[in-house]
Amino acid sequence: MLRAFAWENGKLICVEPENCAHAAWFDLENGVPEEMAFVTRHTGLALPGHSDLTEIETSSRLATDGPVLTMSMPIVTRGAEGLHAGVCGFVLSPDALVTLRFTSSAVFQQFSNQPHAIAEPVSAFVFVSLLEAIVDRQADALEALRAELDHLSHKIFHHRMAGKARATELELQAMLVTLGRSYDTISFLRDSQLGVARIAPYAGTATTWIPKAVRHRLESVQKDVSSLNEYSTHLTDKVQFLQDSTLGLINIAQNALIKVLTIVSIAGIPPTLIAGIYGMNFKNIPELSWTYGYPYAWAFMIFSAVAPLVWFRKKGWI
Repeated sequence: MLRAFAWENGKLICVEPENCAHAAWFDLENGVPEEMAFVTRHTGLALPGHSDLTEIETSSRLATDGPVLTMSMPIVTRGAEGLHAGVCGFVLSPDALVTLRFTSSAVFQQFSNQPHAIAEPVSAFVFVSLLEAIVDRQADALEALRAELDHLSHKIFHHRMAGKARATELELQAMLVTLGRSYDTISFLRDSQLGVARIAPYAGTATTWIPKAVRHRLESVQKDVSSLNEYSTHLTDKVQFLQDSTLGLINIAQNALIKVLTIVSIAGIPPTLIAGIYGMNFKNIPELSWTYGYPYAWAFMIFSAVAPLVWFRKKGWI
């Protein structure tokens, strides 16, 4: 899908590709070869492919060809199954900005519908504004993640431990799943933050046509990303701490179960020992002539095997 935007009357206006002679920003989402060729004809810019954008070396993600900057970075997108990593490319020239994405992103959609402080050259100001929007979304995601971890921490250490109720096995498993998902989210965000941290200083120093106002905003973006990286490290440590605590609770629950089973088994040892020594060694045993003794013995054995299982099931141990 191709969207073209022109700067008119102080805001970005989406224009039809056929009328994009004055467009300053071309946004390609899963662009087909025909759309990429169309953008290349109108801008004169060589566009990288998906394989080029997914390279992890800095030299592959950041390149300069005269006044044209080609940059790429990971981005975080939300799909039906949760967050996942994507890739975004920027091709920046004094006349146009081309963004290439291979997955949908709410950041780009919201950015195109909001007012921004744009000046000439429009492409540079749109570019830095996009980076600021991406960093803002990263900060929002980290804040939401912190709230989720705070709630989970309260559930582990305050609500459950202070009250009479104990976390069940299923609840503890759910906690571990939540922590694993949180760690994945932090990992995706840190990859994206690293991409912005590389792009911001590079764009500010790799060419001379970037205006001073944009350079100052790129420096601010770099500082924001640095603070987010520190916060991500803090959240990673918290996830690890909560994971260790949850595993500790699981070990405590397992030890308690083993303790109960040990006590039950010990309680059965003396009767077994006595029966083994004296059982069936008496002359007068009333049950020897009992008509229903055999089925009674079978019923009693089955009951003695099933009753503990029912009790363990009721306690949630099995």
